[in-house]
Amino acid sequence: MGNSTLPLLLKRNAERFGDSRVALREKEFGIWQSVTWRQYYEHVKYFALGLAALGFSEGDALAIIGDNRPEWVYSELAAQSLRGRPLGIYQDSILNEVAYVIDHSEAKFVVAEDQEQTDKVLDMKHELPRVAKVIYTDPKGMRNYDDPLLIYLPEVEEMGRRFEAEHPGYFEKSVERLTPSDIALVAYTSGTTGFPKGSLLTHANMLKMALNLARVDPKYPQDEFVSFLPLPWIGEQMMSVSTALAIGFTVNFPEEPETAMADLYEIGPHVVFSPPRVWEQQARSVIVKHLDASWFKRFIYRLCMPVGYQMADLHFERKKPSLAWRVMYALSYALLFRALKDRLGFANIRSASTGGAALGPDVFRFFHACGVNLKQIYGQTEISGISCIHREGKVDFTSVGEPIPDTEVKIDQPDPEGVGEIVSRSPALFQGYLKNDKATAETIMDGWLHSGDAGYITKGNQLVCIDRVKDLMQLVSGARFSPMFIENKLKFCPYIVEPCVLGHERGYVTAIICIDYKHTGKWAEDHRIGYTTYTDLASKTEVYDLIEKEVVRVNRVLPEAARIQKFLLLYKEFDPDDGELTRTRKLRRRFIAERYAKEIEALYQDVDRVHVESEIKYQDGKTATIVTDLHIRRMKPLDQYALEAERKWWQFWKPVH
Repeated sequence: MGNSTLPLLLKRNAERFGDSRVALREKEFGIWQSVTWRQYYEHVKYFALGLAALGFSEGDALAIIGDNRPEWVYSELAAQSLRGRPLGIYQDSILNEVAYVIDHSEAKFVVAEDQEQTDKVLDMKHELPRVAKVIYTDPKGMRNYDDPLLIYLPEVEEMGRRFEAEHPGYFEKSVERLTPSDIALVAYTSGTTGFPKGSLLTHANMLKMALNLARVDPKYPQDEFVSFLPLPWIGEQMMSVSTALAIGFTVNFPEEPETAMADLYEIGPHVVFSPPRVWEQQARSVIVKHLDASWFKRFIYRLCMPVGYQMADLHFERKKPSLAWRVMYALSYALLFRALKDRLGFANIRSASTGGAALGPDVFRFFHACGVNLKQIYGQTEISGISCIHREGKVDFTSVGEPIPDTEVKIDQPDPEGVGEIVSRSPALFQGYLKNDKATAETIMDGWLHSGDAGYITKGNQLVCIDRVKDLMQLVSGARFSPMFIENKLKFCPYIVEPCVLGHERGYVTAIICIDYKHTGKWAEDHRIGYTTYTDLASKTEVYDLIEKEVVRVNRVLPEAARIQKFLLLYKEFDPDDGELTRTRKLRRRFIAERYAKEIEALYQDVDRVHVESEIKYQDGKTATIVTDLHIRRMKPLDQYALEAERKWWQFWKPVH
C-alpha cells in the first residue's frame, strides 16, 4: 500500500466497499448526508474528467479555498488523478494572502466554496492572469453572477460525463499511470516569519507517514472521524485524506465551523486529532461551566477531579494504582467523568492526539484525569506532519514521544546539556519548497530535515521539544527561558486566550495577555461588573486582579529568573488578519515586537500605564481608532501573596507584608 497513490486507494476502496460502507458524511440543513465509497469515487472521476474537458493538464495547479466539505476532497483527488498539483488556502485568509498563494503556485483553476470565497478571487482577477476558471460549489447568492470565469461544480461533473463518452477509459488510464513519486500536494507552511512556503509532498510521502503512524496508533475501517480543522493544514490532510484512504474509515464534515463541537458530540468519533488551541478551549469551557453549575454539580466536580488528577499522575509516572485508588476512580468515573466525556463528544474515543504546537502540561493532566488518553504528536509540514508520537502506556507530557517507525530523530550540535536543534529523516520527507531552492537547501542538509526547534532526547528515547531555536530567550543576567512553556501554563487559565511572553536581552520577564472575551465577560457579569466592549473589559481593575491570580499560579512553578514581573492586558485579541498570528494561530513574535514596541518598552520602564492610539482595519476596508490607557500591573514577591492568602478580611491585625 505504501507504494500506491491516493487515487488508486480511492479506487480500491470503491471496489472493496462499494455502497455498503459510508466514506464521507456531511451535515446539511441539520441532517447528515452520507456518501458511499462508490459515490466518492464517481464524484472524483467525473470532476477530474470535467477538469480535463476545461483544459486542466499534467503539472497544472488547482487551488482550493473554503470550509471542510466533501467537494474539497473531490477536488484534491481529481487534480491528483490528472497528475496535477492541488493546494489549499485557509478559508479566513485575507485578499493579499489568497492572491499570494494563487500567484505563487501558478494555479490555473480555483475551487471556491461559496460567494464569499468566489468574491475574493474575482476581486483580484486582474492580478491573477493565469486563472482560467473559478469553480464554485455552493450556488447560494450566485444567481446574478455572469463572469465568464465562473462555473458551477455539478456542471463540471456533467462535462466530465460527456467527456467520458468521447474518451472512454481516460480517467482509469490517467490513474494507472500515476507513480508514488508524483507530487500529491503543495502544502503551504504557516508562515511565522513571512509569506508561507509551498512544501512539495508526494503520494509516497503522505502514505508512508499515514501507515507508519497507524502501526503505533492503530485506526480501523469502522472508525468515525470528524474533520473540522482547516484542510490546508497538514495535520488535517494527514487524517481526512491520507489516513482515511489508507485505512478506509468514515470522515464526517460539520455543518459550519461554529457547529463543529455540537456535531462532534452527535457523531461520537473514535479518532480525534486537534491542535492545542482546541484542547485548551475545551478545558477552559469545562472549568468555566462548572463554576456556573448547581452547588451539587460543583461539589461532585471538586470531589472527583483530584481523584482523576492523582490517577493521571500515577499513569504518567508508570506506577500501578492501588486498589483503593482504582475503586475511587471507578466511582468518580461513574459520578463525573463518563458524563463529561459524553458531553465533550468523547464517549467512543480510542485515539486522541494533539499536534502543531506543544500542549501545556495542565491541559494534558486535565484530559487524562477525565479518562481521555491524549497523546502528543510532533512533526512538521516538511515531513508530512508526523515524526514522533507518545506510545501507549508511555505518555509523558514533558515530551513529544518517540519516533514513529522508519523515522530517525537526532539532536544536531548539542550543547553540554544535550540541547540542540532537532533534525529528522524518513520516507515522508518532502521534495523541497516550490520555487525556493535556497530555502530547501537551508532546510534539508545531507538528507536530514532541520526543524528549527530546540530540544533533547531523554534516556528513555523520548524527544523533548523546548521551543523554536529562534524563540528561546535569554535575560541580561544570562538566564535562559522558554516563552512557549510559560505561555502554555498561562493558557490553562479559562480567562486567558493568548499570552505573549517577553524578556529577551532584558532584565526580567514580562507578558502581554489577551483575555478570553466570552469567559471573562461571563465572570464579570456574575460579579456585577459592567462593561461595554472588549477594550473596556480588559481595562477593569477587577479583571487585572483576576489575571494576576493566574500569573501568581504560574510563577509558583517557574524558576525565579523566569517569573513574570509585569504584565498588561491588551485592548484586543491577537488576530491572524492583523498579522499577529499565523492561520494556524501561532504567534508571529517578530511582528508583535514591532507593532507593540511602545507597549513593550513601557513594560520595562517605571510607569504604571501607557497611552495607546491604534488603528484597526476590518476585512471590508473600514478602519477604527482605539484610544485607551493600558494599565501595567507589577507583580509582588510570591511570599507576599502567600501571606495575603492566609490573611482573612476580618483579621485586620495581621500584617500584609
